[in-house]
Amino acid sequence: MKLLVTGGAGFIGSAVVRQAIADGHEVVNLDALTYAASLSNVASVAESPAYRFEKADIRDRAALDRILAAHQPDAVMHLAAESHVDRSIDGPAAFVDTNVVGTYTLLEAARAYWGGGRGKEGRPFRFHHISTDEVFGTLGATGAFTETTPYAPNSPYSASKASSDHLVRAWGETYGLPVVISNCSNNYGPFHFPEKLIPVVILNALAGREIPIYGAGENVRDWLYVEDHARALLTVATRGAIGESYNIGGAAEARNIDLVRRICAIMDALRPAAAPHDRLIRFVADRPGHDFRYAIDASKIGAELGWTPSVTLEEGLARTVAWYLDNEAWWREIQARGHAMERRGLSQAAG
Repeated sequence: MKLLVTGGAGFIGSAVVRQAIADGHEVVNLDALTYAASLSNVASVAESPAYRFEKADIRDRAALDRILAAHQPDAVMHLAAESHVDRSIDGPAAFVDTNVVGTYTLLEAARAYWGGGRGKEGRPFRFHHISTDEVFGTLGATGAFTETTPYAPNSPYSASKASSDHLVRAWGETYGLPVVISNCSNNYGPFHFPEKLIPVVILNALAGREIPIYGAGENVRDWLYVEDHARALLTVATRGAIGESYNIGGAAEARNIDLVRRICAIMDALRPAAAPHDRLIRFVADRPGHDFRYAIDASKIGAELGWTPSVTLEEGLARTVAWYLDNEAWWREIQARGHAMERRGLSQAAG
């Protein structure tokens, strides 16, 4: 199967690209190479004859038309997005532009490609939109998001992703475009850009810097190892039912404070000279609109497609910490580009 992966040089996208090549698929990686993307993330497959790279922006319709016509993919896996909640609080316009306008532009290009002969010829094609559980809003102490949970996004990021989800569904219903959607919980693992919680904790602990935790650290997330997620996404892309959505979770809920302490304990074992690393923990002002809890019910993808997570949180955290310690050149290069690992999302609502 030939896959066009948008955002394939990013964190989740690069995991999909690497796994797809390993599984024997052909891959066209379309990426604009914005700040959080790097071709070093896919260096291990860059020389494969099954891999191609196209530098392009999903908002550039002419480029999309050219790439689709040239490569003739069997499926589009749409991962390109602005994805950091804190950044969306400080600068929501980029999220609307990329996640909403960009998805619309890609949908229109895919519709023209599919309707221009491929669909009439009966050749297989599908548009797989990859989204987040944050579109469902927040949970209390119990319950879990299902595929039928009403949307209630609370941040500019989640609102932009909810908008893109609705566009994809509408293009399926109105134009008959063969679409499938997946919504995932929080990802972590190798190549995670160091602005998100887990890599920030690891690198701050390594440098002896304070480890900031929002509020009292009581917020709960379900954690999904990125390589597990990549396998799930390829399962959905190749075998998911057209018009359906699938929730993908790690079955690994944890409070932020407990997660951070687990990472510190791993750092203590690997860098005992600087132990205890949890002495660096500092509680800071919470971010606006911080959802209390996310939890995914992933029973549908398990029952219908046979996917379940294979990496426990303990195993995944150990792998992730070890990867960052073993790949200093990767994150040093990011720091050298001037991307400071600092607190964002400090904007407050007017009044």
